[in-house]
Amino acid sequence: MKILLANPRGFCAGVNMAIQTVERVLQLRGAPIYVYHEIVHNRHVVESFKDKGAVFVDSIAQIPPNSTVVYSAHGVCPEIRRQAAARNLEQVDATCPLVAKVHVEAVRYARQKYTIVLIGHRDHDEVVGTVGEAPDSIHVVEDLADVQSLDIPDDHAIAYLTQTTLSVDDAEVLVTALRERFPRIKSPAKEDICYATTNRQLAVKQLAPLCDLVLVVGSANSSNSRRLVEIAENRGVPARLVEDVDAVDHEWLRGVGTLLITAGASAPEEVVRRIVDMLCDRYDATVEDAGQEPRSENLEFGAPRSLRQLDSASHR
Repeated sequence: MKILLANPRGFCAGVNMAIQTVERVLQLRGAPIYVYHEIVHNRHVVESFKDKGAVFVDSIAQIPPNSTVVYSAHGVCPEIRRQAAARNLEQVDATCPLVAKVHVEAVRYARQKYTIVLIGHRDHDEVVGTVGEAPDSIHVVEDLADVQSLDIPDDHAIAYLTQTTLSVDDAEVLVTALRERFPRIKSPAKEDICYATTNRQLAVKQLAPLCDLVLVVGSANSSNSRRLVEIAENRGVPARLVEDVDAVDHEWLRGVGTLLITAGASAPEEVVRRIVDMLCDRYDATVEDAGQEPRSENLEFGAPRSLRQLDSASHR
């Protein structure tokens, strides 16, 4: 068996920043600290932090007053911040800056009296947070049927935004449909789908046709990981989402000569390595790095301001 390891794969700058934020807050405040929603959508990352004393919650009401809360990389709406303030919580915001950009755009368009169409998965944490910035102004669309059912008067100013982890191809289909229905619709000044999502999808588009099977390392609730599976399948190549080495079904590998392995933006590289090591041992596989590392993958996000303030206060 020949294994192609897709480049780029795995952690992005936003995930790295969020993980480092929780690690630093644990160092500064000690356990327990509280994290609102999964810090990133990956079971291994979440379980690791649970072992260190992080408590993951889905409601601010679950957090004792005067505690410390970290907001996940997916962002939160203003109402969550208000609830936290009412409980006198110390708030540390690990929202990915590229998600925060979409929040800022939503607020700006709403203030300018635009009706906003948000392309995304309505139950995803990121979309819930963005909608909460301007709930009376935003319509969420997931598919073409949603676009066709939009009831927006012709005289309204309209703009669209997108979830950062969508399939680029799927989003393009919906943007085209929106422009056909609303020729004057305003687009974001800069693409909302993030660089990491785009780069990982491009690598799969290029490499999947060279392979018999694609394994995507990631958790089932990771939007960007699921999109990688879909992209391979859309190119006629079987693909499977696996969370760890134990999830690999060897029946999938029967007759596979060339296997592509990639990983979603929240999947740890150590999990990829466990899978590769197992395959090398069992199938005497050879491993080749494939694709190329785009320049944007060197991007790093600094610590969020709320963490810097916490850090500074602890050293006074």
